[in-house]
Amino acid sequence: MILLPLLVASASTTAPAADQARFKTCVELVDTDPQAALDSAEKWRIEGGNVLARQCQGLAYAAQARWLSAMTTFQQAAEAAQQAKDNRAATLWVQAANSALAGGEFVKARSFIDAALIEGTLKGPEAGEAHLDRARALVAVGDLTKARSDLDAAAKLVPQDPLIWLLSASLARRTGDLDRARTDIAEAARLSPDDASVALEAGNIAAMMGNDAAARTAWEAAVKIAPEGPQGKAAAKALEQFGGPVTPEPAAPPR
Repeated sequence: MILLPLLVASASTTAPAADQARFKTCVELVDTDPQAALDSAEKWRIEGGNVLARQCQGLAYAAQARWLSAMTTFQQAAEAAQQAKDNRAATLWVQAANSALAGGEFVKARSFIDAALIEGTLKGPEAGEAHLDRARALVAVGDLTKARSDLDAAAKLVPQDPLIWLLSASLARRTGDLDRARTDIAEAARLSPDDASVALEAGNIAAMMGNDAAARTAWEAAVKIAPEGPQGKAAAKALEQFGGPVTPEPAAPPR
């Protein structure tokens, strides 16, 4: 499961055709050589490029996991888009928020999503993912009540996204609503049955409900799915209370 939603990279429909073509070329370069894309975007900005040049620059920073640089650049692009009445402003605010989340700037991520939603141009799944992003930021700063409102809004708009149900289940567990947690983690598991994060959380919820057998089964599944990943290692740690994960016995040799 991807913790950072994919950064949208389509060009503004209001941009001149030449700028759209240059943007397309720059974004293609992000996939193969992020530093070259960054150099190209900076050159474009010096030559007078504005929103799209900044957006490609932000994408290049993000591709290098330079999250705070990406955040600042997307913020500048969003502000420039607002001034230019460019229809990409909301998407750029979301991109700034995504980068802020990845960089641990949760208060700024929340404010960027606020700005995106105020634009009023995000509809359907895009609006749902924005509410999800804001919920992630709100959980990080400890505002669980408002995070619940955003997760509920996201679930209505993007019910097929397993991350929404996973985070909803986790939040319900943290606030003591175990029936809600059990229902939501079951939906996350239905949508993403091979996800170690879902299996880990299912085990956490089962353990809190006193169902040790279900907790052990779920945690062992997390270990099996991602033995070297953080979720698998956390599940293995949790399994220590039962004596550790079960190691399957080797099959008997044929006679």
